[in-house]
Amino acid sequence: MKFHSLYSFFLKSTALSCVVLLPFTSCSTTSLNKNPDTVQTWLTKGDESIKLQQQSPLYFTNTPNTHQNIEVDASQKFQYVDGFGYTLTGGSVEVLNRLSESKRNALLQELFGKKAHAISVSYLRLSIGASDLDGEVFSYNDLPEGKTDLSLEHFSLARDKELIAMLKQILKINPAIKIIAAPWSAPVWMKDNGQSKGGSLKPEYYGVYAKYFVKYIQGMKKEGITIDAVTPQNEPLHPGNNPSLYMPSDSQKDFIKNYLGPAFRSNGIKTKIVVYDHNCNKPEYATDILSDPEAYQYIDGSAFHLYEGEISALSTVHNAFPDKNLYFTEQWTGAKGTFNEDLNWHTQNVIIGSMRNWSKIALEWNLANDEQFKPHTPGGCTECKGAITVSGAETFTKNVGYYIIAHASKFIPAGSHRIASTQTKDLSTAAFVTPKGEKALIVQNGSSDTQTFNIKYNGKTAVVNLPGRSVATYVF
Repeated sequence: MKFHSLYSFFLKSTALSCVVLLPFTSCSTTSLNKNPDTVQTWLTKGDESIKLQQQSPLYFTNTPNTHQNIEVDASQKFQYVDGFGYTLTGGSVEVLNRLSESKRNALLQELFGKKAHAISVSYLRLSIGASDLDGEVFSYNDLPEGKTDLSLEHFSLARDKELIAMLKQILKINPAIKIIAAPWSAPVWMKDNGQSKGGSLKPEYYGVYAKYFVKYIQGMKKEGITIDAVTPQNEPLHPGNNPSLYMPSDSQKDFIKNYLGPAFRSNGIKTKIVVYDHNCNKPEYATDILSDPEAYQYIDGSAFHLYEGEISALSTVHNAFPDKNLYFTEQWTGAKGTFNEDLNWHTQNVIIGSMRNWSKIALEWNLANDEQFKPHTPGGCTECKGAITVSGAETFTKNVGYYIIAHASKFIPAGSHRIASTQTKDLSTAAFVTPKGEKALIVQNGSSDTQTFNIKYNGKTAVVNLPGRSVATYVF
């Protein structure tokens, strides 16, 4: 108790207004750092002994030393950030709704709110129809075998009723949250194999499928939900999931330039079209589509996952098409992974890596599931671990995905600008200036040893000791 009292007194004596709720210290996000010579620190250690806990403040001085420098340069500006977050799957909604109303409301405030204890998630991904982390497969236009519906008279969002209700609640908490959406499969009657798994979209249904996207965006808009961007297909080169659809780049190019783009234009839809939405080992998928002038005019950018390839693929596409945006839309943490391994790999690659390679967003995969990693479709992912595990009406656990995103989302709001920061062999970094002018620096220590270094900014230095296999966010 003495420690709690002394620590609380110490924090109150700083420029912050804080409440100590160990192991989590919450501070008002109105201004995370009002003193220009002070660096506020939030730390998560790979051994789980500290999780997103505020540390004693650091101070900038002019005193020289021989430590290695991590230099932050706000004069070098790169991409603007749209946000950090998760995919809100139907399965996520299902398990979150198992919580009592008061518990669920409190969790949603913590995830999406702006108050002291919140992590302020600012971006969500949705599936258009079912993903493999829904309890069952469905589209918005399911028909008896052998039937078609070219006018889409039977199109309905009813199967996503609970997801829409939760989105409305989230939007009340954060009206500015942005949403990107992707289908895992077209309705089976539009596919050449007539099944939810695999197969391709029949060319004669390209026009109808474009209208399907239009109806989805318009239908969500009627519910008060704006879809900021869509990709034509989640993981178009992975037809082995359930649901899934195979869509090579030539097919996606044809679909966008001759059907989806014109359909959006003729219906006055401003939703962005983002290509690819698959692994970093095939950047040529995106560049092939972007190289077509007719398709190019409709495309905002391209999206990536990192189950194969290197995160530098995003820069490959950026360098070829610097006027187009980049989006990192999915990476899962698994049942067999460890907190230590996942915290460090994902922070280095998904958060820092994607940002240093021009992405506007960084999203982890599933927001929530149960202790058996359910629900999922037959043939869906059986080991995907949500950021939250729901165990009962009053019990949930925050997993590593929560902290991976929180180290960015809590401190780097939408509209922040990435700025230059140096790196070392062991220290991965990404720096940002927020709309309020604060600087936020994420550092991941990839070594097993404590690294001592300076945060160097405007000629001044603050000495840092970052434990091995740990992640910290510094705000100044």
